[in-house]
Amino acid sequence: MKCKKCGQKASFNMRQHKLALCREHYLEWVPEQTERFIKKYGMFTREDRILVAVSGGKDSLSLWDILIRLGYQADGMYIGLGIDGGIQYSSESQRLTQEFAEARGLKLHVVDVEREHGQSIPMLAMKTHRGFDKPCSVCGLVKRHEMNRIARDLGYNVLATGHNLDDEAAVLFGNTLAWEGTYLLRQGPVLPAADGLARKVKPLCRFYEREMTAYALLSGIEYIYEECPFAEGSTSIYYKELLNQLETTRPGAKLTFYLRFLEARTNGLFREKPEVVQNMHPCSKCGQSTTAPDLCSFCRMIEKVK
Repeated sequence: MKCKKCGQKASFNMRQHKLALCREHYLEWVPEQTERFIKKYGMFTREDRILVAVSGGKDSLSLWDILIRLGYQADGMYIGLGIDGGIQYSSESQRLTQEFAEARGLKLHVVDVEREHGQSIPMLAMKTHRGFDKPCSVCGLVKRHEMNRIARDLGYNVLATGHNLDDEAAVLFGNTLAWEGTYLLRQGPVLPAADGLARKVKPLCRFYEREMTAYALLSGIEYIYEECPFAEGSTSIYYKELLNQLETTRPGAKLTFYLRFLEARTNGLFREKPEVVQNMHPCSKCGQSTTAPDLCSFCRMIEKVK
């Protein structure tokens, strides 16, 4: 297989795009495509202050690397979740994130959940009876709250995450199976800013997971290979496996599924209920927007633990 641009031996072949590229041109292609997606969906400009949520994984570190290469004002934020176990997952992911930032002279904000709130993610899950073995709902709640808090407190108007196409397609698949209208309304490359909440963007939403893996490896980015120890057997991984089977026989199926959904949203297939927007107001404790009468879900959880 030869590189489509220079004719040299290709390093990476993308069947869904009918495109093969050598290392040099692949490392040019990914940032070029990212810039195209940023502009297409109106994610942000070079005047915006961007906070990248980095986890030590390939996607978030690659996203940070790409944004810096493209000349954006992007700082990082790492949230220490206190999930370790035999592989020292949180410790290792934090080490890799800090080394990535130090090697490139980038600013990294580190938030330790246990130091900040007195409880690690597994401890919060156990004490709130949300499942010690599968604390994913607690983890998601805490990460969303902390990302919003840091972005607001430090004056970032854009919050960028490294969700790739496989992530987005799996979430979309699950929400479509259950026809979760509220979640379908909120899914997309951009979630507009609201009172106390920064604009959320997903610049990698149209890249396959294997494309981001290739970018990280070809760029020499060292990242944590292990999955979160609590991820095994999760519904999202099951959905990814199903979609991968479909992709094997129909290259491009995941991308088509996601893009057709975005088109349907643009064409008005999903319409937001006015009362959902009107009921948003600041949490009486932390100030983040919520639909709850008084405290947001995060503050209610912390109060319960205390």
